[in-house]
Amino acid sequence: MAALTDAKRLVVKIGSALLVDRDTGDFRGDWLQSLVDDVAVLRARGTDVVLVSSGSIALGRGVLDLPAGPLPLEQSQAAAAVGQIRLARYYEEALAKHGLSAAQILVTLEDSMDRRRYLNTRATMETLLSLGVTPIVNENDTIATDEIRYGDNDRLAAQVAVTIGADQLVLLSDVDGFYTANPQQDATAKRLDVIDTITPEIETMAGDAGSGLSKGGMKTKVIAARVAVEAGCAMAITLGSPLNPLKTLENGAPSTWFTAQTDPQAARKRWIATMKPNAQVVIDAGALDALRRGKSLLPAGVVAVSGSFGRGDPVAIENEAGQVLGVGLSRYTSAEARQIKGCRTQDIEDVLGYKGRTALIHRDDMVL
Repeated sequence: MAALTDAKRLVVKIGSALLVDRDTGDFRGDWLQSLVDDVAVLRARGTDVVLVSSGSIALGRGVLDLPAGPLPLEQSQAAAAVGQIRLARYYEEALAKHGLSAAQILVTLEDSMDRRRYLNTRATMETLLSLGVTPIVNENDTIATDEIRYGDNDRLAAQVAVTIGADQLVLLSDVDGFYTANPQQDATAKRLDVIDTITPEIETMAGDAGSGLSKGGMKTKVIAARVAVEAGCAMAITLGSPLNPLKTLENGAPSTWFTAQTDPQAARKRWIATMKPNAQVVIDAGALDALRRGKSLLPAGVVAVSGSFGRGDPVAIENEAGQVLGVGLSRYTSAEARQIKGCRTQDIEDVLGYKGRTALIHRDDMVL
């Protein structure tokens, strides 16, 4: 079973009810600080942490004195616009007490469906993590409509975990795990501590299991778990309301872990290997030797480019004898690749007129 002490890259999902008291509308500042205290401990031992946080609409509703219950779309978007400023400030102030920086990333479903946006999101979060920043991700409720919404942050958190190659995802919930039935309605319901395979029986159990307080319910958590584990990311459901919820989980609090059968990098490599490229790059002997030593493919080692492809598309990697050596995801378009083939890294900007990426195909995006 996974344990937070093993996490290399962790995504944590925080629901609105954990941040804003349902009855009074007050912000739970002490709880947020305790969560951030846990994040600081994780960061200190080398774990990358990304927080997927709801709360902007709940906070904005209070500021604008909007009534309880469902809001019209325009009022919901207005509340999000007001609340997002406060939410970001609360996280920034809590992290600053540990000398940590926060970054705000707002996304919509379109950002994961559009290849270019997906790659840009991935690159931005990778850069932030490499700089020691803690990204705070939320759905962009200010502009999102039903047609371009994730609809719940369980699935958004799973998509973020896949995007950044996280090995663990924790859903801080209003229930302490996955039960065989709704524990509030069935006294015989039992919590499953570990789920190795998401079977049709598990999916049937999900139904509307749980307290029903969260927007998505247990069904969306199982959907999130399937997305996560297939990408090599273990996922936990645990009660989020106690102070220091991550420390509490680490110390053995009740929870359900959905186990991953592989690691994120292996899962990504397997996904790339299934792609069918319609374009090719031909490399020289020096580049081939570098690739076999685990290096990325630089433009200097490319002698020819054929076919048409966009950034992020799969291309076949061939030697000068026409043998296919592998497949990789290009970090340039085919037009750009033709311009910079054979170029040294320091010459790329002069050729393209703008600063490009060092690798044509990064080693993490390549299968030989």
